[in-house]
Amino acid sequence: MKFPKILLLIVSVVLFSCNEKKDNSFKEIAPKDFAEKIKTTENPQILDVRTPEEFESEHIDNAANVNWNGEGFAEKVATYDKSKPVFVYCLSGGRSKKAAAKLNELGFTNVYELEGGIMKWNAEGLSTPSTAQVGMTMNDFNDLLTSDKKVLVDFYAEWCGPCKQMEPYLLKMQKEMADKVVIIRIDVDKNKTLATQMKIEQLPTMVLYENKAVQKKLIGYISEEDLKKQLQ
Repeated sequence: MKFPKILLLIVSVVLFSCNEKKDNSFKEIAPKDFAEKIKTTENPQILDVRTPEEFESEHIDNAANVNWNGEGFAEKVATYDKSKPVFVYCLSGGRSKKAAAKLNELGFTNVYELEGGIMKWNAEGLSTPSTAQVGMTMNDFNDLLTSDKKVLVDFYAEWCGPCKQMEPYLLKMQKEMADKVVIIRIDVDKNKTLATQMKIEQLPTMVLYENKAVQKKLIGYISEEDLKKQLQ
C-alpha cells in the first residue's frame, strides 16, 4: 500500500520537528573564562543575583543587582536585551544556576553562569585588590587551631540552605563532643578576607585539623551520623 505524497510530507515534517534540538541551555564557565568573555563583550550585561546586602559588600565591576530571591525577578530582567550575552553570578553558584535557567526560559539566548560564584572568582584572584581586612586574620585563625584535640572548622553563611540544616546538630555536637573535638563555625560573609585566603569556594565547607594539619575537607551537606563517622 502506497502512502499519498501529502501524507509522506506530513510525516517527514513531524519527524524533523521531533529530532530538531535547540541548545538554549546556559553555559557554566570557569572564573577566568567568565572574566575574559566580559572583557571582550561590548557593554556586557552582568547580573549579580544575590541580596542587596551581599551586593553592597562586594561585587564584580559594572554588575547590576537583581535579587533572585526578591520579588519581580522576571519583570526586572525584562529590561535587558535578550539577543545579547548576559553574565550571571551569585556567591557560590546555587542561586545563579536557577536564575540562568529562568533567563533561558524567558528567551535569553546566550547566558553565561559563573562557576563557583564570586567565592571562586575571589579565590582565583580576580577581584579588585583591597587592603581592607574583613573579619579575622589568618593569624587569628591559626590561633583557633591550637588545641590538643581535633578541630573541625565549619565555613557557612546565614543564607545557605544546607548550612541551616546542619546548624542544629553542629551546635549540639559542640557540647556533646567537647572532650574529643573543638567545633568552630565561621560565617564567610563576616570573614571575607579569610574565606578568600582559604580558597573557600563552596558552602558548607568543613575542614578537620589535627595538630594544625589538615586531615579532611568535607564539602556540601553531610548528615550528623556521617559527620560523626568522619570524626572518629
